[in-house]
Amino acid sequence: MASLFLLMSCNSSKEDKTITDVLPKEKTISGTGLLDTIQKQTISYFWEGAEPNSGLARERLHMDDSYPTSPKNTVTTGGSGFGLMAILVGIERGFIPKEEALNRYLKIVDFLEEADRFHGAWSHWIDGETGKVYPFGKKDNGGDLVETAFLIQGLLTVSEYFDGENTKEKELRGKIDKLWREVEWDWYTKNGENVLYWHWSPEFGWEMDFPVGGYNECLIMYVLAAASPTHPISKSVYEKGWAKNGAIVSNETYYDEDLVLNYYEHSDAKIGPLFWAHYSYLGLNPKGLSDQYADYWKLTQNHAKIHYKYAVDNPKDFEGYGDSLWGLTSSYSVKGYKGHRPGNDFGVISPTAALSSFPYTPKESMNMLANLYKNHDSLIGKFGPYDAFSFEHNWSTPRYLAIDQGPIPVMIENYRTGLIWNLFMQNIDIQKGLKKLEFRIDNQ
Repeated sequence: MASLFLLMSCNSSKEDKTITDVLPKEKTISGTGLLDTIQKQTISYFWEGAEPNSGLARERLHMDDSYPTSPKNTVTTGGSGFGLMAILVGIERGFIPKEEALNRYLKIVDFLEEADRFHGAWSHWIDGETGKVYPFGKKDNGGDLVETAFLIQGLLTVSEYFDGENTKEKELRGKIDKLWREVEWDWYTKNGENVLYWHWSPEFGWEMDFPVGGYNECLIMYVLAAASPTHPISKSVYEKGWAKNGAIVSNETYYDEDLVLNYYEHSDAKIGPLFWAHYSYLGLNPKGLSDQYADYWKLTQNHAKIHYKYAVDNPKDFEGYGDSLWGLTSSYSVKGYKGHRPGNDFGVISPTAALSSFPYTPKESMNMLANLYKNHDSLIGKFGPYDAFSFEHNWSTPRYLAIDQGPIPVMIENYRTGLIWNLFMQNIDIQKGLKKLEFRIDNQ
């Protein structure tokens, strides 16, 4: 293992000179300093590392400059939504000048206006130089409603932040409002079915055939669809499609924690990868949020606690797992890309899992953060912790994914100040959508 870390340190020394220079060295050993450091590094992925023409987030950044699966200029719709919120954190933390960020946001929305859309929805991947769809898969070359929801979540948060009456801020809000209103959420019910479909392609139609129901990362899509001022879904779509007429509710426990909702329909898997507790809740505040199916704070907090307890228990006896090394989610893996979770564990730790869980497990997440930065700094690069590593398999990779880096600074900020939660939840359309679905909000 020592030889691996030595090799990683040598390979990354030229590109990662800013790791310890982000903040004064005496601050990096404290809890507050560590949070400042990792926020600045991960935000930089979306600021310095953005695709230059569009201003959006690159799908991936590989410090070894090898891109075998998609071109470097490929931008990700959902990851860009996370990045929009991350940049807001950068403004508030003093890392990014507000006026420069405003100009970047205007550039982004101008690009999004001209990029390919399919009944108002963007594709999963976009060519950052042309705005044309870049296929995510053989038949996935059209609208992706889930990725669009993650992007809209970020755009609406930005619109709430820039609430001034100067010309640029008003222009930005107007452009975002137009993009928001043009998404045809109701059309993605596939001719009026009581469920939202993930994909549609002008070439392949509905052949991807992915109705989104049962608990996963997609709650925000249903909330936005109900909240739309122009193309809303009915409450029955939420109840019958997402909640499966109540079958979404779970009465089971795992590691002595209530599951609250069923994570996998028609499967014996008990829990999902941890990103399910992050993506929809970057803007949607689960604290005090409930409906007829769930207490969403209990749901998300228990999700993180179960992953932590699983690592401490370490049933497969993987090297390194414990109270300061935990967190399974979808990420790069020893071979390719895997959806890591209890029940599908290959000994690979993805730092975003624990670090994006700060609101739910602050002590346990801080243990992970401190362990990484104090004991394993070869696993950290210019844009924060690399995507994944395995002590068990003596493996790491100097590569980043936008969807993994983005939740880290946003959820840490939600833990520290509630900034992004407060902005998103104050949106009038969102409040109406939650009310329509009969969500209850207490003590926010």
